[in-house]
Amino acid sequence: MIRSKFSTSVHILTLLASAPDEWLSSDYIASSLNSNPALVRKELSVLREAGLIESKEGKNGGSRLGKATKDIRMSDIFLLVKNGHVFGYSPNEPNPQCAVGARINGALDELFGEIDNSIYEKLYSITLAEFTKKYF
Repeated sequence: MIRSKFSTSVHILTLLASAPDEWLSSDYIASSLNSNPALVRKELSVLREAGLIESKEGKNGGSRLGKATKDIRMSDIFLLVKNGHVFGYSPNEPNPQCAVGARINGALDELFGEIDNSIYEKLYSITLAEFTKKYF
């Protein structure tokens, strides 16, 4: 889930960065994402609550960036959409009677924490301005 939410949020913010003086409608944003406007509005509300975008309603309404691209770090987006570790555990509870099963989730938790920290550090080093300049 984090992968798609992160990608969706980066896509939205990059699109808004491409038109800094315009209010982009959820329909327009949805067309860029090839997605449903209602789903886009849900993501926009999360970005708005975090202060990354601002929105206004009405005929000439829409959304635009709420901060300068140089002030938005990719790690801001990561933390916003992250719900638990990047990697997940097995859907089945390990057997506590097994030597490995009894300790695997604790070992994985430590590993996953290290991975999450590495990802965060890398994303912290990249602003939305740098991302958009490099790729667009």
